[in-house]
Amino acid sequence: MDLCYLYVMKKIALFTLFTLLALGLYAGDDGLDCFTIVVGKKATSDGSVMLAHNEDDSGRLLVSFHKVPAREYRRGESFALKSGLLLPQPAPVPGLLWLEVAESDFADSYVSEHGVAVTSDACPSREDKGELSEGGIGFSLRRLIAERASSAREGVRIAGDLISRLGYNSSGRTYIIADAGEGWLLHAVKGKRWIAARVPDNETAVIANRYTITRVNMGDKENFQGSPDIIEYAVRRGWYDPQRDGEFEFARAYSDPGTYADMRNILRQWRGTALLAAKPPKLDAPLPFSFKPHHGLRPRDLFKVLRDHYEGSKHDLSDRYRKGSPNSGKNRTICTEATQYAFVAHLRSWLPADIAHAVWIAPRRPDSNAFSPWYPSLASTPGGSSRETADGAWKNHFGPVPAQALDDPNLSFTTYARLSEAVDRQYRARIEKVQKIWRNFEEFLFDDLKDHEKEFSFLLQSDRNLARRIIDNYIHGLEYRKWFLAAELLNEMK
Repeated sequence: MDLCYLYVMKKIALFTLFTLLALGLYAGDDGLDCFTIVVGKKATSDGSVMLAHNEDDSGRLLVSFHKVPAREYRRGESFALKSGLLLPQPAPVPGLLWLEVAESDFADSYVSEHGVAVTSDACPSREDKGELSEGGIGFSLRRLIAERASSAREGVRIAGDLISRLGYNSSGRTYIIADAGEGWLLHAVKGKRWIAARVPDNETAVIANRYTITRVNMGDKENFQGSPDIIEYAVRRGWYDPQRDGEFEFARAYSDPGTYADMRNILRQWRGTALLAAKPPKLDAPLPFSFKPHHGLRPRDLFKVLRDHYEGSKHDLSDRYRKGSPNSGKNRTICTEATQYAFVAHLRSWLPADIAHAVWIAPRRPDSNAFSPWYPSLASTPGGSSRETADGAWKNHFGPVPAQALDDPNLSFTTYARLSEAVDRQYRARIEKVQKIWRNFEEFLFDDLKDHEKEFSFLLQSDRNLARRIIDNYIHGLEYRKWFLAAELLNEMK
């Protein structure tokens, strides 16, 4: 009888798993993945544009950081989509900094040597009839934006053209595309419809797994791009009635109703806004697409938000960690157990191209690991950042990750993942020391990088090849130092 019972329960579990996979609700694809901030150039302290992101995906995963070299392609060469469709490959293609989560369709981020940064958040739509051609596009969209766009605005146009032609093959998603001049949010809907809005230069936008673009003005080409029939289609589907609903709001019309109203999403968007806004919003009021911050924002301000668990508010159900780790509580926090990496792209227009764009990366959870700067212009990423070349990783992205790779001591991500896990086991006792170490490390980096960038600017004018080797060695040295500090902290906990 016991064996029969176990057999039946196993069958039920497998059936449930396959059903969830079919519905797209398993392995983190539940509309509760990721969190992003975009800051316009007049809302920062130095005139830069910033893009900050937590990549949230459930499970023990392998994260790698690659430098994809710049390339010249021959006439007739092609880019293969996951579906097998071949697209003409333009020449040349800039180098890319690629943040990869192996085996995942929608977890990677890119920053190109042109300073175009792209990442995404799952935002389920209500579309159930989306038209696709040639299998549609999904996984490759971020890579194509990063390779082909010389600006954020051009990246939006490229993405929109591909979606309009092929159709988007997931329920819905927000692509966040930024450069040193501006930031854009592009809401993709399953099928061939999309809308994009520019974040005002003096404002900040927060995204937490639900569409945020409300009113649209397709006549305003400076601030909007999108499908020309975006309103008419919503009327045909019964999602929008001008008489009943008043002025058209994209998010209300196109969002999956459950996701749009989910307090786990609303709470995170509210919290990110409340931490940064000059006038914090009320939780029970409509949240804005964008807002003016309380002061000119710096990277460290965004680090703080990406590490947040509602500390100091009534929504902190850990009671300031007395009830355990805040990363896995009932209230879905901004930093969470599923956060695989975090980054802040600091996109600057006034520095030489080789050092204009500093991407501050924190592997695994940012609450228990440090941010440190990388440049997309690096000739290579530091040793231990990945287990294979960028070309090999692209070729093998959907191949199964060997079990031993998840605990490979020669990969830096293993150390950072273990440190996050060790902190979580005794969060209240351990987090204060860990964060003090990383706070001191980051403060040193801010000052040190500022001094070195003055030297780098001078060297790049006199001997660019020598300067680039020195820059690479400097960034690699910082990463090895961070890895060593993480290993020391982990050993102390053992």
